Amino acid sequence: MRKISKTDPRMSPRPAQPGGPVVSSQSCSSVDAIEPDRNCRLCPRLAAFRDSVRAREPSWFNAPVPSFGDRLASLLVVGLAPGLQGANRTGRPFTGDYAGELLYGTLGEFGFARGHYEARPDDGLELVDCRISNAVRCVPPQNKPLPAEIGTCRQFLAATRAEMPRLRAVVMLGRIAHDSTLKAFGIRAAEAPFGHGREHQAGEIRLFDSYHCSRYNTNTGVLTDKMFKTVFARVRRYLDAR
Repeated sequence: MRKISKTDPRMSPRPAQPGGPVVSSQSCSSVDAIEPDRNCRLCPRLAAFRDSVRAREPSWFNAPVPSFGDRLASLLVVGLAPGLQGANRTGRPFTGDYAGELLYGTLGEFGFARGHYEARPDDGLELVDCRISNAVRCVPPQNKPLPAEIGTCRQFLAATRAEMPRLRAVVMLGRIAHDSTLKAFGIRAAEAPFGHGREHQAGEIRLFDSYHCSRYNTNTGVLTDKMFKTVFARVRRYLDAR
């Protein structure tokens, strides 16, 4: 585990006031925006893809998917981007596809969620001292955002981090989530190399790496249930010890 103390004040937008509305802008260009506008056009390719899916599936959410969970949570889980038939369809991160089954089941096992996950946003499932977000808020074609799109959307990830005053642990699911989170914290990649099960300390916040809980990774054996749960067991021990 490497201890990192660097932060970049430029990556700390003004947080929303407690109990106040989500801060947004019609152009999505404000550094103060906590979440992108529903019709955000900052990434033309993603906006065009979203438009095409809206036309084909008008009943789906088809918009930038906001973070899920209390801003006063101690734990933040960062994924890659909404899945086409998962969060892009339902409007809640990791909801509607296999990745959600593994993630929410694991969160429940370690006390970070309560209720029964039924792959729909009105299933009554609640997060406990946990919040879930994505490095990229809009669904990308073939689940592959471009580097420029990841960079453009990082302002919203940084804003999410900045509005969480009690944040003490971050789980980064996959390389893209890892890299974008480090940049949101102002940390050089060389100081915190990615690897499943690795941990890094950034001031008072512990960063935990995990392979993404996608079906591809689990089907190929890159990630097993045991490997995934081991990461969250470490998170639970870390937070309980504080």
